[in-house]
Amino acid sequence: YAPVRVNGFVCKNPMEVNADDFFKAAALDKPRVTNKVGSNVTLINVMQIAGLNTLGISIARIDYAPLGQNPPHTHPRATEILTVLEGTLYVGFVTSNQPAPNRNKFLSKVLNKGDVFVFPVGLIHFQFNPNPHKPAVAIAALSSQNPGAITIANAVFGSDPQISDDVLAKAFQVEKNTIDWLQAQFWENNHN
Repeated sequence: YAPVRVNGFVCKNPMEVNADDFFKAAALDKPRVTNKVGSNVTLINVMQIAGLNTLGISIARIDYAPLGQNPPHTHPRATEILTVLEGTLYVGFVTSNQPAPNRNKFLSKVLNKGDVFVFPVGLIHFQFNPNPHKPAVAIAALSSQNPGAITIANAVFGSDPQISDDVLAKAFQVEKNTIDWLQAQFWENNHN
């Protein structure tokens, strides 16, 4: 027989559930090595803890190098609430294409240790560590067991197959050679 699935994940027989279905030795207290843009997101979701299935929550630790960023991205299935554990972060999001005068309004704030900021579901947002000398660390709680993440530049310039440079040149109102250069940067990073 086929196992029962909810939200794409197998549901365990409640009589067979144990503490390990709700546990992960995640070491979220330990610093992480950051990537090319100066961040590292360690997400704990339903793929790491099976017991999160149907509970609608996940958590992430985000490490930021000095001048590092978690670049503009969205979570298509979750609102995020972020708190700074160490350092300072400049954060912000852009509202949706609402009628004027609030069309694509940019809301931002500088957060210090202990401060909290909310990024509504699906909106493009980012975090940036403005300090050139000290790293920063934050914890984010997300309102989905599988929030998803779409990093804007990676998705647009590093898609497979590539989006036509004619389409992107018109959309961004730049020359095609600029789009070709951007695609080459992201293609190399995403596909090697």
